[in-house]
Amino acid sequence: MVNIIIAILAAVMADIIQLLPDSVANQIAAGEVVQRPASAVKELIENAIDAGSDKIQVIIKDAGKSLIQIIDNGCGMSPIDARKCFERHATSKIKKAEDLFSIRTMGFRGEAMASIAAIAQIELKTRRHEDELGTFVQIEGSEILLQEPTSTAPGSSIYVKNLFYNTPARRNFLKGNSVEMRHIVDEFQRVSLAHPEIFFTLHHDGNEVFHLPKSNLKQRIVHLLGNSYNQRLVPVEEETSIITLKGYVGKPEFAKKTRGEQFFFINNRFIKDPYLNHAVLTAFEELLPSDSYPLYVLFIDIDPSKIDINVHPTKTEIKYQDEKSIYAIIRSAVKRSLGRYNITPTLDFNQETGFSQMITQKAPEDITPPQISFNPNFNPFATEQKPYKESTFNRFTNAEQKGIPQNWSTLYTIAEAPIALQEQLPLAKETPQVTIADQTVEKVSKQQIFQLHNRFIISQIKSGFILIDQQAAHERILYERFLKQLNAHSGTSQQSLFPQTVDLNVNDFELVKELLPEIQSLGFLIREFGKNTVVIEGIPANIGSAVNEKELLEQLLEGFKKNRSHLQLNKLENLAHTMAKNAAIKSGIVLSVEEMNRLVDELFACQLPNTSLHAKPIIITFTLDELNHKFENK
Repeated sequence: MVNIIIAILAAVMADIIQLLPDSVANQIAAGEVVQRPASAVKELIENAIDAGSDKIQVIIKDAGKSLIQIIDNGCGMSPIDARKCFERHATSKIKKAEDLFSIRTMGFRGEAMASIAAIAQIELKTRRHEDELGTFVQIEGSEILLQEPTSTAPGSSIYVKNLFYNTPARRNFLKGNSVEMRHIVDEFQRVSLAHPEIFFTLHHDGNEVFHLPKSNLKQRIVHLLGNSYNQRLVPVEEETSIITLKGYVGKPEFAKKTRGEQFFFINNRFIKDPYLNHAVLTAFEELLPSDSYPLYVLFIDIDPSKIDINVHPTKTEIKYQDEKSIYAIIRSAVKRSLGRYNITPTLDFNQETGFSQMITQKAPEDITPPQISFNPNFNPFATEQKPYKESTFNRFTNAEQKGIPQNWSTLYTIAEAPIALQEQLPLAKETPQVTIADQTVEKVSKQQIFQLHNRFIISQIKSGFILIDQQAAHERILYERFLKQLNAHSGTSQQSLFPQTVDLNVNDFELVKELLPEIQSLGFLIREFGKNTVVIEGIPANIGSAVNEKELLEQLLEGFKKNRSHLQLNKLENLAHTMAKNAAIKSGIVLSVEEMNRLVDELFACQLPNTSLHAKPIIITFTLDELNHKFENK
């Protein structure tokens, strides 16, 4: 009987832990390594670089969803290696754990090929230079369908077709072609910047996007970003016992309102590091406003044993042993380079001449020393004229003898200004009652309205007064206006007297093309003008004419990208939100009485007059009862 019970319990409590099949394990790994087509492009290009290629061609169709083809002239693979490279953890880079801390190659984990093969249909043609015949391998969903000899050029050519064909849920999460292609361009730019000695091309749907001949770093930057960048670059070079730093930063006057031209490389590997990015930005202190982003392409060479690159599946994050020292070196090196090339706040950015050139324009003996003129009869203690009028303050201070300047008493007129201005203020229009946050704000005639610290608007109502945040109010007004225009395609334009040509990076140019119908609905008049260039011929009519068209477009693109990653907004809401933030009046702007009245009237006409774009209050109501309580006047 006992044996029967034990047998039953054993059957019920059978082992439940099982080893995953390789195909399932590969698909799980693919979720970490291959997040989108750009991930596969990056891994395959890096494999081609590690193979010793000096010529790499990238061919993309349907933003990588239909086809990713990488052709290189590297070392190629033997028939056995051609098959083995698709196995998990198959790598030629490491043999023991210690090797992880001496890696200088791009790939090393041996997961990329297996992960891509698990979610795509792959064809590989490869041949070593010393072999007469190459190898053809066909794989689908981790299963090898065919392997046979073939005639092919030395190197490797890999076709990745129908990415995520067997994981439709993941394929459905991919974005539109323009978005996915921007990610591919990002990865392509990063890898090609790190290897200017390699010839690269990128084709998309039959069109050549990039043609990058072998060159040095400066030429590679110019080929990628445009010929105009040739005069924008300031070299940076610093060698220490900790790191060797080299590369380029952009001159401050060419900084943009959009990110996307900031590149850090550790041992030729692109990394994302906000800490090191901050080091560069602090070097530009007092040279740039806080919402501008300078170009930089900086390479750090460091002992591999001092860093850990095995902390993230995409290998874009790194840990350092001495990050504070690296921060200080980068900051001082960039600052020194900006100073060496006379990029300081006191210089005219339109002039490229150095100090030595400026001095040598005249012979030293021709330089005229500055002259100082003065009035020998001036007596600072003369009392012929009183420095100020007699006032009640004289009973407290001997101000006249202490030489207080004229008109000092105007410092105190702010306390009397509201009373003095009451008779000058025009009456606000009568408007109906508006319910705000379950309170009724009575807008009455003969309304008094003032501006407080050029930031808030104080408006008198029957029950007390309201305090309005002028910037938040204008943002709300513009947001609802722009959103209405986008939905109705009714934006009006004001023609620019001089159309402005704007050079964009590839990603921003693609984003403009994606958003062009909506941007035109806002009132922009924009057309393509060659490669990665647009011409702005007009801007929305209701944002004023004293704006810089280029900055307005750059701010629109940067805000749109930022909102897309931080806010849950659809395309139209995102554009309206971004335009409103950029075009609204800011705190510190002086408003006339007419402007304040108009702002208040337009705010009360909004659907959500009390809520800012950041879900904060726009209007705060103070009642007479509250004021009486504050003064204990019950």
